[in-house]
Amino acid sequence: MSTSWALVIVVLIAAFGFAYVVGRLLTLRAGLLRESVKPIDVDTTDLGLSTTGPTVVHFSAVWCGPCAGVRRVVDQVCAELPGVAHVEIDLDANPEAARRLSVLSLPTTFIFDAHGAQRYRTSGVPTAADLRSALTPLLA
Repeated sequence: MSTSWALVIVVLIAAFGFAYVVGRLLTLRAGLLRESVKPIDVDTTDLGLSTTGPTVVHFSAVWCGPCAGVRRVVDQVCAELPGVAHVEIDLDANPEAARRLSVLSLPTTFIFDAHGAQRYRTSGVPTAADLRSALTPLLA
């Protein structure tokens, strides 16, 4: 009987350890900007993208806590880089735009260039430094 309990405890510890590692990896991945490798053919005409410079588009909702963090970071970076436009789309008010861009979680942030091509995408709260480093080459 004691051997079976020891085995159960070892299995539980291994399962919790595995769950912890997976959780940490997912947490570290959140907020990282991923460059779009291939052009995505999506209609973006109604998103309000700038034609003179890059646009940061982020999807949010009233009930989304982390979305306020994204708004602060994007506002800060857009204030530092005046050629960058910022569009915030409420997921509840415009679910069709979210479907077209395959938004599956909130917050989700996109960077489009002046031609309307999606260049970067991230889920979670991006850092100001990551946004600046992605946007600066698009301003040149």
